[in-house]
Amino acid sequence: MNPNDTENQNSNPQAEAANGADTQAAAETQADPVAVLEAEKADLKDKLLRLMADMENLRRRTEREVADARTYAVANFARDMLNVADNVRRAIESVPEEAKAAAEGAFKGLIDGIDLTERDLLKTLERHGVKQLDPQGQKFDPNVHQAMFEVPNPDVPNGTVVQVVQSGFVIGERVLRPALVGVSKGGPKAPANGSGEAADNPSSAS
Repeated sequence: MNPNDTENQNSNPQAEAANGADTQAAAETQADPVAVLEAEKADLKDKLLRLMADMENLRRRTEREVADARTYAVANFARDMLNVADNVRRAIESVPEEAKAAAEGAFKGLIDGIDLTERDLLKTLERHGVKQLDPQGQKFDPNVHQAMFEVPNPDVPNGTVVQVVQSGFVIGERVLRPALVGVSKGGPKAPANGSGEAADNPSSAS
């Protein structure tokens, strides 16, 4: 007998066993479609959730942009209209109080007409989201006020708006034009959070 024939006969069972193991593993892998489907399901669910989150973020961003466009679309036009409001205010202030009190006839009608025009103009601006700032007596706020000068006044808290040189306006949450103001100095320190002045003003203590 040829020795090679004997060796081939001895090696065949091992090769057959290895081939059988590979075939069984492949069969087991292919024989579990449920696991494959579950994995695909989990992957699709994750993609769907991500897509839904992206769509929700897009919807919110679009709504915010539309709301901003609606609110601030008239900003440039409103800013130009402020010049008209300033001129109307100057016309009113150019007439002395004594002359207003003694006005009669056509002159009184003219003054009343200018007053009415200013009120209607401000109401029209307000309907479009443009509001006039009235900071007289308020604490100075650099976000909406612009200090033009300081006024020595020991009777009011330091940093209080005591004179308005030019009215300010806001549109929505944005400043269209800061109010030009005069600010007090030399008085007691302004209370931080609505607290009393006794702690900040030594002269108030008995």
